[in-house]
Amino acid sequence: MSGFTTKSIHAKFLKKDAHNALHMPIYDSVAFAADTAEDLEASFRGRKPAHTYSRISNPTVEHFEQKIKNFSGAQGAVAVASGMAALSALFLAIAGQGDNIVTTRHIFGNTYSLLSATLKQWGLETIYTDLTDLRQTENVINEKTRAIFLETITNPQLEVADITGLAEIARRKKILLIADTTLTPPYLFDAPKFGVHLEILSSTKYISGGATSLGGLILDYGTYDYRGNPYLAEQARKFGPSALLNILKTRVCRDLGNILSPHNAYLQSLGLETLVLRAKLSCANTLKLAAFLRTLPPVKKVNYPGLDNALAQKQFPNGAGALLTFELADRAKCFQFLNRLQLIRRATNLNDNKTLIIHPASTIFSEYTAEQKAEMGVPETLLRLAVGIEDLADLQEDLQQALEAA
Repeated sequence: MSGFTTKSIHAKFLKKDAHNALHMPIYDSVAFAADTAEDLEASFRGRKPAHTYSRISNPTVEHFEQKIKNFSGAQGAVAVASGMAALSALFLAIAGQGDNIVTTRHIFGNTYSLLSATLKQWGLETIYTDLTDLRQTENVINEKTRAIFLETITNPQLEVADITGLAEIARRKKILLIADTTLTPPYLFDAPKFGVHLEILSSTKYISGGATSLGGLILDYGTYDYRGNPYLAEQARKFGPSALLNILKTRVCRDLGNILSPHNAYLQSLGLETLVLRAKLSCANTLKLAAFLRTLPPVKKVNYPGLDNALAQKQFPNGAGALLTFELADRAKCFQFLNRLQLIRRATNLNDNKTLIIHPASTIFSEYTAEQKAEMGVPETLLRLAVGIEDLADLQEDLQQALEAA
């Protein structure tokens, strides 16, 4: 099997189902019994593969992880409760007090908060740089840097960095390159081709199949030598390239209790099967809407990487995601426009089947000062449009009438 959709639909069960179900059943069970005390001990010691307690592992979640592995080509996948849970677990696994992560201020507001406040309180530092400037990025890395972290397309700035160039820096410095691919999941972005070691994403978005459920994923492509990380070196001697996957499953996610629920795993297994169909349509809609918005006089600026960004087109040949931004004259005009919309919903999410819109400065970045928002590239004139799979003409009509009325 070579096709993304075929691989996602036909992932095999790890164990034969008692009733030959075509979809993995939902195992909404907290605990799983062992036949003997010896079997139970062997399971807890890791000598016998078996489910014991759903905070540690679960058959429905395991099957979803297997489908993601087949779909993406990753060595392994860990499914957790949300995209933020994936980030938290990963940073806690690879770094510690006094270490640092190199990234940019042009990232999702909650990710910025996680790094600048929550994890900083526990001693993890963040070095902010311009990831589009390769020389500057390499110069800020030091002996305590554990990873370069980027969003393949930043939210909502829609900035695109040279990922191959960043991968080369990570290789020379022997550190991890971690990419948040929420806007460009597998099919839209081939992470290992561009040198990404670890891929994290919010499966709430494209994968869930229309905002059905929360979830997050960590994908390891098995291309990093974890002997170079002080927190994983011992695991690497035992498990080789699976060191991180092992520590996430057996300790970090178990201890944090952030595992994906079986019900959400079931919904996202179904959603994964139609991801390619939805991604094709939403990306096509976004490209056409971006070009359409450029023709409307009230719109001062339109930003979509798929329009005229050669680097984005190289890195995301199947589509540059389904998020665009545009600017109006001022905050008041933005609010007037938002309130005139009839079809497009005022709500915060990405890659829903419905098209959604927000004013980022007053919503997902509302906790930050004007100065911080300026540093993060979030002006008061900016609107973020997360494009769905509706008929294009209906979306164009709604945008046009709202702009004319505002």
